[in-house]
Amino acid sequence: MTAERDEAVIAAQLGRVPRGLLGVAHRCPCGLPDVAETAPRLPDGSPFPTLYYLTCPRAAAAVSMLEATGVMREMTARLADDELRQRYETAHRDYLARRDAAAQDAGVEPLPAGTQSAGGMPSRVKCLHALAAHELAAGGVNPFGREALDAAGPWWQAGPCVSEENCVSEENCVSEENCVSEENCVSQENCVSQENCVSQENR
Repeated sequence: MTAERDEAVIAAQLGRVPRGLLGVAHRCPCGLPDVAETAPRLPDGSPFPTLYYLTCPRAAAAVSMLEATGVMREMTARLADDELRQRYETAHRDYLARRDAAAQDAGVEPLPAGTQSAGGMPSRVKCLHALAAHELAAGGVNPFGREALDAAGPWWQAGPCVSEENCVSEENCVSEENCVSEENCVSQENCVSQENCVSQENR
């Protein structure tokens, strides 16, 4: 699948043009993208801390259903365990390192030191979408991302979430300006479509 086709698939999955897209970070077993990698700075130069995010609507919906059970509070409480906390802190550092590398590869200024990583790392669990995307992209790094994916189940078994033949081109896709703004984004506790959340803090 060409980069242009990948972008068209992701646009169809999201219902909008993907902003600052660097590429596909992971593919669903069906072959379509399910995690996108985004530049740490968008084309207008604004910071975008979320390096990886789920694009497959079925995966996102499955994780949203998991979030709705309140499991994130229980996961955060489990960070009292030293071994689990250290693994989560390692995931946090991995995310920051990957984001800095992505900035260098994209030729943009890295985000300032101290900028959040994603999903609440390293001190809490705030967004399972971001953690699951990190785990899919990095593989074997994020303990809570792994738990979320295992609990979400095989979302891909129903087949491709979009038809490649019907994927809209970037030119015909919903405009970026029509995307839900950060201010209007639903809270992550009630989130049903993580693709519509602009800031990972609100995912």
